[in-house]
Amino acid sequence: MKMSDQEVKFKDRFLFALNGFPDLMTYQFFQATVFVFYFTVIGIETFAMWIGYIIWGFWNMFNDPLLGYISDRKKYGKYGKRKYFIIIAFIPLCLMMIFLFTVPTIPSGIEVFYFIFIIILFELVYTLFDVNTKSLFPEMWPTEQERSKTNVVLRIVTIFAILTAFMIPSFLIPDIGGGGEFPYYIMSGIIVAIIVGVTGFFFVFFGIKEKEETQEQREKRPTFFKSLKMAFKNKNFVVLVLANMFTWFVLNMLTSMFSLYCTYVLGISESSKFLGLGPFLFYGISIVLAFVVAAIVMPLHKKIGLKYGMRTGFMITMVVMALTFIPFLFYGQDTLSRLFAIINAGVIGFGISGIMFYFDILMGYVIDEDEEKTGVKRSASFYGTNAFIHRFSIILFISSVYLVFQYTAWQTSFVPTGTLDVIIGLQLLLSVFPAIACVLAFILMYFFRLGRK
Repeated sequence: MKMSDQEVKFKDRFLFALNGFPDLMTYQFFQATVFVFYFTVIGIETFAMWIGYIIWGFWNMFNDPLLGYISDRKKYGKYGKRKYFIIIAFIPLCLMMIFLFTVPTIPSGIEVFYFIFIIILFELVYTLFDVNTKSLFPEMWPTEQERSKTNVVLRIVTIFAILTAFMIPSFLIPDIGGGGEFPYYIMSGIIVAIIVGVTGFFFVFFGIKEKEETQEQREKRPTFFKSLKMAFKNKNFVVLVLANMFTWFVLNMLTSMFSLYCTYVLGISESSKFLGLGPFLFYGISIVLAFVVAAIVMPLHKKIGLKYGMRTGFMITMVVMALTFIPFLFYGQDTLSRLFAIINAGVIGFGISGIMFYFDILMGYVIDEDEEKTGVKRSASFYGTNAFIHRFSIILFISSVYLVFQYTAWQTSFVPTGTLDVIIGLQLLLSVFPAIACVLAFILMYFFRLGRK
């Protein structure tokens, strides 16, 4: 029986949306596990962690925009344009989920070098996949209506991918700082690699439909440095990606520090569970609740964006999200605090949903405006430059953590103890810092001139 146009379109959207598993599932799994693994399990010192992330950030100064430029310059061939690079990166990205945790212990001290090497290698492979996948969105779905419809499907699938990324380590990894966690991280990585491999296969080989570029369009493409200059001279682009950087700072802080917050601020451990939940499982359930709420309210963000404008919807999201982080400053180790903390995590889902929904549509406006001026769609160049600025959220995150930890018992390295200074530090990191970042994103978006009603 022949499928209707609507059914065909939904199938196309769904197959494209499966990119959420190899794209954001891998990145959120990286965010949720790598900091805690190398800090608490491997025992890398606080200063060395900070240096490692800083080196990673500087690597991204060249890696991300260069890969975007190379993608834009690629001639359409047998395997397409964006698809060509996605195929190259796909299998290595799956394997990276395992190699993140295969840390050699001989000779002594090699752990720090492996940490730096593996996060840089992950970034290279991930960016090659991510930049080309992101570039397909405005190219395959050229109108606001099509982008809105596809984005709802994409974000809901992505949310379930992220939920899976958090739930796998939550069920497998035992008490933080209790010892013996090493093999559970590797086991988690293997499971994620398998899921990413299966879902990614359908996206890569059935979900990508590229339009061939003309010779005239290829010849109009600017050089690498001119492309960078044009991107940074685009005020709407700069404002948007800086705002996006602050939103990712918030997400990095939430996903990386909340497990430590659960253990040392809320006092949850294997010997002091809440409703039968240990620290990593409490963390996982809380994050899952946030993303379930995010999936539920995604259609609401679509309505807000279409009625009031995508820019206004993004700004509303930032105000609400800033307010939802403030209560984390006041929770303690009593039962009521633990209950409200998990509910609070669910409320944060409204903000997470907005962050995921609005950005790619707003970026589409920037890319379309640039195409009108230049006659060339430079999606990957913009997304590559965005990835470069976006990764500074990691530097802001690790620098904030390093600064706060300098005034705690974790000044030098991790110690499995929840002293008052550690508790206050974690409270600040999960409340004041994210709230300030949301306010800064709101201010920046005031100057964004596209996507208004």
